[in-house]
Amino acid sequence: MSVDRVEEAGGAEAEAVAAAVHTYAIAPGISVNVRSGPGTSYTIVRVLPEGSRVPIYCQTPGTTVSGYYGTTNIWDNISNGEYISDAYVNTGSDGYVASRCG
Repeated sequence: MSVDRVEEAGGAEAEAVAAAVHTYAIAPGISVNVRSGPGTSYTIVRVLPEGSRVPIYCQTPGTTVSGYYGTTNIWDNISNGEYISDAYVNTGSDGYVASRCG
């Protein structure tokens, strides 16, 4: 289900979607920049504080980043128009754990 669809869902449907969304921890001791697109050249829209957990609605290739969990070009869509590098998310995988965005 797309991020837009989740935001449009209401009542019991919204509760069911929220219950089905898995969240992942960001790297310990690190604040993570949230960007408007899948790359370091995109605007920072906010910063996730240490200890945050995020949903991953979809993933897409972008700028390669070296971070706490290695080097990757995978970016995680965590909200409508918000992306973080998968190098800072503990997904338990070096590859895709969600469908491709788009």
